[in-house]
Amino acid sequence: MSQPFTPDVALLQLRGSAQASLHQEAACAARQRFGPRVFVRAVVEVSNFCRENCAYCGMRRANRNLARYRAAHEPLAELLLKHLPSSVTDINIQAGEDPVAVRETVLPLLRTLRRETALGLSVCLGTLDAVLCNELQAAGASLYIIKFETADPLRYATLQAPGKLSERLLAIRQLADSGWHVSSGFIAGLPEQSPTQLLANLTLADTLPLSGCSVSPFIPGDETPLAGTPSADLELTLNTMASLRLMRPEWVIPAVSALNLAGQSDGYRRGLRTGANLVTINLTPENFRDNYLLYKRDRVIMNEERILSALASEGLSPSKQSLADFFRANRPVTHVRPPTLFPNPA
Repeated sequence: MSQPFTPDVALLQLRGSAQASLHQEAACAARQRFGPRVFVRAVVEVSNFCRENCAYCGMRRANRNLARYRAAHEPLAELLLKHLPSSVTDINIQAGEDPVAVRETVLPLLRTLRRETALGLSVCLGTLDAVLCNELQAAGASLYIIKFETADPLRYATLQAPGKLSERLLAIRQLADSGWHVSSGFIAGLPEQSPTQLLANLTLADTLPLSGCSVSPFIPGDETPLAGTPSADLELTLNTMASLRLMRPEWVIPAVSALNLAGQSDGYRRGLRTGANLVTINLTPENFRDNYLLYKRDRVIMNEERILSALASEGLSPSKQSLADFFRANRPVTHVRPPTLFPNPA
C-alpha cells in the first residue's frame, strides 16, 4: 500500500521544470481517479445581503456603497428550468450570510428544482442554525459548501471571518455528521501569509470530513479594508492546488474563477492542469451580477462557452454524472487525528 502524500513548504515554492513535474503528477492523479471527465455545475448568487463583516469580501456588512438585492424565486426557477446549459449536472445556490434569503428564495427554489429535475443541488450560505440546515437538506440539497479560509485562528479573527475558527470547524463537522456531503476551502496568498502558514491550510483540510476542497487565490476586494494589497502569487496558488490533489486524489477540487484574475488569461486553464475536476458556469442574472462583490466589479464571468473551450483545450470533457450522484456513491472517510493549528501567543 502506498504511503500518503505529505506536502511540504519546498513543494509549494517549486518553479520551472520541477513545478511542471508536480503539476503533471497531480493531473495524472486526477485522471486516474476521475478519467478525463470534469464536473460542470452552475451557480446562481441569490442575495448579497450579509450579516458578516469579513475583511476580504466586498459584501461585508460595513460596505454601505453596495446596492443590496435578494433575487425572487420565480425568475430564478424560470431561468434554471428553461435556460440551463446542457452541460450542467448540478446547481449551486450561493448567497451572503442571509437567513431571510434562505427562507424566501433558496428553500422554494430547491423544492422546485427537486420536484422538476434530477439535478444535483448544493448550497453555499454560510453558518446557519441546525433548523435551517435540516430544512435545506429536506428540500433536496445534499452538498454544503462552507470554507474555513485560513488555518490560523489569530488571522481568522483579524480578518473578521464568521465567528471563531473553532466554531467554523465545528459547523463543518456537524454538517458532515448530519448527513451532508461537505466541501470547504481556503485562501492562498493572504497579505503577509508565509508558506508555512499556507501549508497549515492543507494540514487542516486533511483532518476534516470533506468530499472536496478549493484553493482560492487572494484577490484584494475593491470595497474592502484589504483593497490595495497585492494579489496572491499564481504559482504558489497552483502549487497548493497540485499538492491538495496529490494529498487527496479522491476529492473534488474546483478551478475557481479567481484564477483568471490572478493569472490573467491562462490562470483557469492552468488550474485544470493541476488536477482540478470541477468547473462552474455563472448563471446569476446580469442585473444582479455586478453587485455580488466577492472580489471586483469587473468579474471574469465563466459562461458555458468559456468553460467548454477551457476543457477542450486541456483534453477534458464534461462529466455525465452529477456531483450529487458521485458523492452519494463515495462517502468520505472521516479523519480522527486533531488539526494542526497555530497556538495562541503566550
